[in-house]
Amino acid sequence: MRIIDLSSPIDADGWEPDPVRHEIMSPAEGARHMSEEMKQHFGLDFDPTDLPDGELLSLDTLTLTSHTGTHVDAPSHYGSKATYGIPRHIDRMPLEWFLRPGMLLDVSDVGTGVIGCDRIKAELDRVGREPEPLDIVLLRTGAARHAGTLSYFTEFAGLDGPATEFLLDLGVRVIGTDAWSLDAPFTDMIRRYQESGDTSVLWPAHFAGRRTEYCQIERLAHLEDLPGPTGFQVCCFPVKIRNAGAGWARAVALVDE
Repeated sequence: MRIIDLSSPIDADGWEPDPVRHEIMSPAEGARHMSEEMKQHFGLDFDPTDLPDGELLSLDTLTLTSHTGTHVDAPSHYGSKATYGIPRHIDRMPLEWFLRPGMLLDVSDVGTGVIGCDRIKAELDRVGREPEPLDIVLLRTGAARHAGTLSYFTEFAGLDGPATEFLLDLGVRVIGTDAWSLDAPFTDMIRRYQESGDTSVLWPAHFAGRRTEYCQIERLAHLEDLPGPTGFQVCCFPVKIRNAGAGWARAVALVDE
């Protein structure tokens, strides 16, 4: 089996609207820290200089949102109410949703803006079949090339409402994208709303989750490395954060060889 990494890193050096803070405690600092913690919590005296080179273990402390790097959005991220009941948090989602056959749809020709239902249907015609219920559908928009820059948050394509509903009606419950959001960029959505006054253009892919329970994988990477539109499984188990609207994931594709 070949494993293809589909994840983007959590990187404090990249540009983020909510900056990442990554503090690293060296092994020597970790030894002193552990000595202090043992004294404070357990009443134990331990001299860190007794350790080889005075070192124990490094320690990383990060401050970031649950939507940094590759992550899975839970239904509770889309709102507090849904037509099907109370939206579930990420720690309550069924694990079987996150290890399923995958289908890659290449919509990188769209550029910046909206991916409509007709474009999705045309790509499915090219692939030669529709996704089966619970297949994980991945959208290659080409946005991953901008990762780590301001452009990553403004230059990509996202699903409109009808396209999202179409996939959900087929039984898809996890939709992934290499873009920052499954919806179109803020700049595009707000412009179209201000021109038309139509509120349905605002976050339609996310708000579809208020009618049908589903999850999104956002900020995927390396979709160009997949062997084709089918022939692989996606594994994207989200980190189990209690009562959270999203969880980070190390998304990979599994390819039998």
